[in-house]
Amino acid sequence: MTHAWVELTRPDGRSVAAPTEAQLAAALAEVYSGKVQAPDGGPGTAVLRFGYDDGLMYEVEVAAGGDICYAEWSDRDCELALANPRKMAGAKQEAAMQLWMWLAQRQVAKIRSQAWHE
Repeated sequence: MTHAWVELTRPDGRSVAAPTEAQLAAALAEVYSGKVQAPDGGPGTAVLRFGYDDGLMYEVEVAAGGDICYAEWSDRDCELALANPRKMAGAKQEAAMQLWMWLAQRQVAKIRSQAWHE
């Protein structure tokens, strides 16, 4: 049987398996505060990933300022991109939360239907 999983990587790099809605909101608040920086000095980010133990993985990465990147992979090791990453600039925190909620609920089609830039 294929096991589905959801994992949040917080701005500080810690991973949270099966995050709650409150944990997602807290991570986004931290990112949107602009006080978090990536180790390379760039804007801080948080990533929500959804996938299956034996296959597909989807991820939505949110950076300070509302830059969002959506990617689809053949597996958890990101060996093969299934499509070009899609990007969105300047998204509001509420929009990022909606994308994360759809991902956590396995509603990938709704995410794909958004106004992305290839």
